[in-house]
Amino acid sequence: MILNIVIKYFSLSNDDIIKLKQNKKKSPEDGVEFMRKLKFKFILYFIISFIVLLFFWYYLSMFGAIYKNTQYHLLIDTLISLVLSFIYPFGIYLLPGLFRIPALSNTKKERVCLYKISQLFQML
Repeated sequence: MILNIVIKYFSLSNDDIIKLKQNKKKSPEDGVEFMRKLKFKFILYFIISFIVLLFFWYYLSMFGAIYKNTQYHLLIDTLISLVLSFIYPFGIYLLPGLFRIPALSNTKKERVCLYKISQLFQML
């Protein structure tokens, strides 16, 4: 979880963009500083991601070299995990949308409860 938080901090820049847009006293220096900060965050993100990927690659290759009889099971489990990691975000991101679309399509604002439920699912 800690690694996920660090990677999200360096990869996501939505908050910085919103702060820049909401700044009343915009100047060219703010844009230059923002771009410098954004480049620094992205470079750090790629460096950290590359180091983590190298560590995992090393760990898996050492595991496969030591436990030769489990290489097949490790490969199958890795492929299952990869497929599931591609599939489960569809369900996670589809669920709030199923509640939010009917709530927003109602012009009389009678479905506020559905919108609140969709926000709850979005936070999960």
